[in-house]
Amino acid sequence: MFRTQYVAALMLALGVIAAPAFAQKPGGTLRVQHWDSPASMSILEEATYSVVVPMMGVMSNLVIYDQHVAQNSLKDVVPDLAESWSWSEDGKDLTFKLRQGVKWHDGMPFTAADVKCTFDLLQGKGDAKLRANPRKEWWQNVDSVSANGDFEAVIHLKRPQPALLTLLASGYSPIYPCHVPPAQMRTHPIGTGPFKFVDYKPNEYIKVAKNPDYWKPGRPYLDGIEYDIVPNRSTALLGFAAGQYDVTWPYSVTPPLVRDVKKQKPDAICITATDNGTTNLLLNRDAPPFNNPDLRKALALTIDRKSFIDILTEGKAKIGGAMLPPPAGLWGMPEEMLRTIPGYDPDVQKNREAARALMQKLGYGPDKKLELKVSTRNIPTFRDPAIIMIDQL
Repeated sequence: MFRTQYVAALMLALGVIAAPAFAQKPGGTLRVQHWDSPASMSILEEATYSVVVPMMGVMSNLVIYDQHVAQNSLKDVVPDLAESWSWSEDGKDLTFKLRQGVKWHDGMPFTAADVKCTFDLLQGKGDAKLRANPRKEWWQNVDSVSANGDFEAVIHLKRPQPALLTLLASGYSPIYPCHVPPAQMRTHPIGTGPFKFVDYKPNEYIKVAKNPDYWKPGRPYLDGIEYDIVPNRSTALLGFAAGQYDVTWPYSVTPPLVRDVKKQKPDAICITATDNGTTNLLLNRDAPPFNNPDLRKALALTIDRKSFIDILTEGKAKIGGAMLPPPAGLWGMPEEMLRTIPGYDPDVQKNREAARALMQKLGYGPDKKLELKVSTRNIPTFRDPAIIMIDQL
């Protein structure tokens, strides 16, 4: 529908944030306002970053995006559990040299067998099974994964896929331990990351603590992180202003709320950044009447995308397609190309006249209306655009 480029995170002016790097001191617990209560703690089985945000520090990837670079790209992929990687001459084998001496949080050694077990899980090949696998399609081109000893893993592809590294670097792509069943990873995940999982109480909090055996010397700086689950925007911002949290959930902060907090908490730091967040209308195109492409086109033509941006972000966002648009995005469509897609022409009146014509052709009109049921997550950032969309339809 539209791609938001406005994200504002509020942080209290803590010395660890504001002071120069040489003045930073280790220790302390970071308090973060979290927006949702996840179904489980298993990144591989969950579909949203409500799990990735608190659990990414518990887990580790083979590779990861450089966290100091704001814009993700293939050239910013850096080692994590893998020390290095190389492609075969035909581009179908990706070999990882793995880091030695890494331990899982329960003391077991990390080996190449864990890499193979993870991909067996993702592809449904092993005895253990995931309850849900929302990104199974990511790995369709993976033929198999083999372990050459304890510290070399090879991903064998059906055809060359250089961009596979970008998927492996995602926060959704951690390596799981062979010796821990998927059921336990949902309630008490075991990782190799800088933080150990401590506790999760649904609708209340998620807690992680420093991993003293983390393989990066001197890391992490913090003793722990506590994520307080506060879905209500107003309650969250009041808590922040009162000093209950050090950091807010960025996607909950709107321009008016930023202004309010700055009045109440002048020492707060506001970071506004480009984001890859989206608001989408999803249809089940296999279910009648949405299996008719003309009806789906009519719905796309009906939506006034700019009004969402004006209402929700005071214009601080940008209309985009499937990928983050330029200049912030590397692969997004140019604006002139995007305008040729049904519903993206800025002439909303013309779009809606075309939509009505399509609906009339399908037999709908004042005497025969199409009934729709809209489902969304019970969170303000989902509810608000859903209300606007219902009104427009």
